[in-house]
Amino acid sequence: MMEKPTSAETLSLLNSDEPPAVETVNAGGASTAVLVCDHASHRVPERLGTLGLEPARLADHIGWDPGAAAVARRLAAHLDAPLVLSGYSRLVIDCNRAPDNPESMIECSAGVPIPGNQGLLSAERTSRIDGLFRPYHDAIARLLDRRSHRPTHLLSIHSFTPMLSGQRRPWHIGISHWRDRRLAAPLRRALSRIDGLAIGDNEPYPIDDAIDYTIPLHGGGRGLPCAMIEIRQDEIRTTAGATAWAARLAEAYQLIEAEVLGLTGRSGPG
Repeated sequence: MMEKPTSAETLSLLNSDEPPAVETVNAGGASTAVLVCDHASHRVPERLGTLGLEPARLADHIGWDPGAAAVARRLAAHLDAPLVLSGYSRLVIDCNRAPDNPESMIECSAGVPIPGNQGLLSAERTSRIDGLFRPYHDAIARLLDRRSHRPTHLLSIHSFTPMLSGQRRPWHIGISHWRDRRLAAPLRRALSRIDGLAIGDNEPYPIDDAIDYTIPLHGGGRGLPCAMIEIRQDEIRTTAGATAWAARLAEAYQLIEAEVLGLTGRSGPG
């Protein structure tokens, strides 16, 4: 007869041989930029199977931000910047949503029911928060704490679908800000030097503290210049595309870095 698992075993989310909940790259990087990637992976913990979804569904945009991690890794290398990446799918728990947000462990995404998220018990929700969400945000907080004596700008790297609800989204890239435009505004200006580039200003998504979590907590909460970068997914699904966009963003950041540093003592939207 099989022994009943202990409470600790029942609630433990990751097996010992699974990848960690969070990956930190180049923690000691010299850049003023710190990069984060909330939706870097579509991996699901083995104990949760596939959440009842076909693998192709998990690999689609509902499971992660395709191309975002590839851009973030290359951008970190260009800038010599630290980078923190989430290790598991946003469908298990969304690291850019507060745990009490209805979209934290969403039951239906883009019209697709998520069977493994239906009727979650409190203990199941807690295991996802403790096992995946908290380690990710704790890693960002520790990194920023260690840099508290240095000028730091926070960039969150995301990607977005070319179409949503039948509507074409024309922007190649969007630069979004919360209450502080110190980083977003000059970054948009620098990117506007590229001919033919359609740049969204708080498009396709504005940062809203009722929805978003990472930038309001770690950027706004610390008074850091911060921005969310959204790149259209058809631009970065290939290695060549991700490489090109990382180079463009690195050039733009380096172009405006001194300008932003000159404003770091200033608060408000600017």
